[in-house]
Amino acid sequence: MTPAPESTIFALASAFGRAGVAVVRVSGPGAGRVVDFMAGPRPEPRRAVGRFIRHPESGEKLDRGVVLWFPGPKSFTGEDVAELHLHGGRAVVQAVLVALGLLPGLRMAEPGEFARRAFEAGKLDLAEVEGLADLIDAETEGQRRQALAQASGVLSDLYDGWRASLIEALGLIEAGLDFSDEADIGAKTFADATAIVTVLHQAMTHHLADGHRGEILRDGFRVALTGPPNAGKSSLLNALARRDAAIVSEEAGTTRDVIEVHLDLGGLPVIVSDTAGFRETEGAIEREGMRRSLEAAKAADLVLWLTEAAAPQTALPAELVSVADRTLLVLNKIDLLSNGDGVPALPDDMVPLSVKTGAGLDDLVKRLRVIAEERIGHPGEPVLTQVRHRRLVEACRDSLATFLAGSREAVELRAEDLRRAADALGRITGR
Repeated sequence: MTPAPESTIFALASAFGRAGVAVVRVSGPGAGRVVDFMAGPRPEPRRAVGRFIRHPESGEKLDRGVVLWFPGPKSFTGEDVAELHLHGGRAVVQAVLVALGLLPGLRMAEPGEFARRAFEAGKLDLAEVEGLADLIDAETEGQRRQALAQASGVLSDLYDGWRASLIEALGLIEAGLDFSDEADIGAKTFADATAIVTVLHQAMTHHLADGHRGEILRDGFRVALTGPPNAGKSSLLNALARRDAAIVSEEAGTTRDVIEVHLDLGGLPVIVSDTAGFRETEGAIEREGMRRSLEAAKAADLVLWLTEAAAPQTALPAELVSVADRTLLVLNKIDLLSNGDGVPALPDDMVPLSVKTGAGLDDLVKRLRVIAEERIGHPGEPVLTQVRHRRLVEACRDSLATFLAGSREAVELRAEDLRRAADALGRITGR
C-alpha cells in the first residue's frame, strides 16, 4: 500500500556508518514542527545555523549540529524540508532517528521515497531520477560525467524535444482529419507531418546505433581472461587488481568459478573476470567451471586469450571462435624464453608480458584503456544509459517506421502510430 503523500518522512540522507558529518532529512508538512521542537527557533530559509539538537520530549541535548530549513515548494521534494547536519557517530545518528520517530505524524522514509516525492512534485523527471541514482553509484570519472549529465536533464531535453515534434506532427494529422472534406488541406498537413516524422526517424536510428556506449560506461567494460590451464590468468588478475584476488597454484584446474575485480582505467570502469582454463576434462565441477567461463567470455566486451610465450597456443578453442573478433592474444611468461634474443616482433593483435617480472604489464593496461576508450568513447552527444530507455526509443522508432510505410488513406491508423510513438517517449521521462 502506497503511503499517504501528506505524511512527513525522515531518514538518514548520508551514507551509513561512522563519519565526520551525517545528514538527516525530514520532508513533509511536519518538517517545520521538527525544527521547532528539536532545534528551535526556526532559522531563515536556506540559511545554515548552529543549534543544539534536543530530544522532543525530555529536552535532553542529543548533539550540536547545523540546521537548514527549506520551505516548500523551493526544496528538493517540493515540500517543506528540514535537514539536520550531525556529528557522524552511530550513537548520535541513532539517538536523533529514535527521537524523530517519537513525534506524531512522522515515519521513516521508504527507500527512494525522497526522490519519488521530487518526481511527483515535478522537481525531477524519471530519467533525471535514474541519473541521480547512477550519480550516487558512480565509481569512475566517466561514470560521474555521464550520470551528472543525465541527472541535469540532458537526456530529458532530447526526448522532450522529440516528443514535442511528434505532438506537432500528430496535430497536423488530426487537423487533416478535422478538415477531411478539404482534400488540399489534408494532403498538405499529411506531407508536413511526414517530413517531421522522417527527420525524427533518422535521428532515433542514429541515436540507437551507438554501440551501447552509455550502457557499457554505466555497467562497466567487461574483460574476460581466458586461456589454457596454468597460463597465468589468476596471476594476471592479481597483478591488475594489485591484491591477491584469486588463488594461484601450479596445479591445473585451480580456478573453478569466475572471479571479478573492478578497475578504474583513466576514468573508465573495467571489470576483469578470471575464468577456468579450457581443456578436456571428465570432472563435473571443472566442466561447470568451463561452462561459466564460456558464458563470461560471450558476455564480455573484450576477451584476453592468455598463453605461454614458449609454447603458444594461439588457436582459439572451438567454443570461443564466435568471440574471435573481440579477442586479444596475450603471450605470458616471456621471462622464460631461452633464445637470448628477447621477445620477437609480434603482430599488433598480440601483447607480450611477464606477470612474474611485471614486464609488459603497463603496456597491456594501456592497451586495455585504449580499447575501452574506443568502445565507450567520450561522446559529446547524449547516449542511452538504460536498457529501459533503449527499448522505449526502439518502440518509438518502430511506430514511426509503421507510419512512414503505412497507407496515407488510413489517416486514423497513421494518427494512432504517432500516438503510440509519443507515448513511448513519454514513458522514458514519466510524462
